Amino acid sequence: MKKTVVVFGSSTGTCESIANTIGEKLGAEVINVTDFSAETVANYDNLILGTSTWGAGELQDDWYDGVNVLKDADLTGKTVVLFGCGDAESYGDTFCGGLKELYDAAEGANILPGVSSDGYTFDDSDAVVDGQFVGLALDNVNEDDKTEGRIDAWIESIKGAL
Repeated sequence: MKKTVVVFGSSTGTCESIANTIGEKLGAEVINVTDFSAETVANYDNLILGTSTWGAGELQDDWYDGVNVLKDADLTGKTVVLFGCGDAESYGDTFCGGLKELYDAAEGANILPGVSSDGYTFDDSDAVVDGQFVGLALDNVNEDDKTEGRIDAWIESIKGAL
């Protein structure tokens, strides 16, 4: 595996915990998006980016500066993988919508495919394109019993490209 970093934005600790789990399983460094910079992008081949979703499908607050870092960086030759946390029961019409903002900001990178929306219960999400999330979507509020299995299956599907 090439040099990989997991970057997360977390308000309640859920996304941070998931980022640490992913980092542990891949043997990758994990950093808070508040420490994310152009230097980070330059120093890593693979960027695994994670956000929780707030309000009407928005990114976690700390990510707004991080999105600017992504947009300003040369992502040519970089592989980007996304994961997000949401609440499909309370926010079923914007479930994991923050993922789409990260996806759009990473334009120019090799963005690995996400997971199928099959098996998820939600009404709508900007993060679904052609029946597939643009990254790994997790509902640790209502389906925490599925989180570990979803992470493991997703890692299995991406690790060959990292």
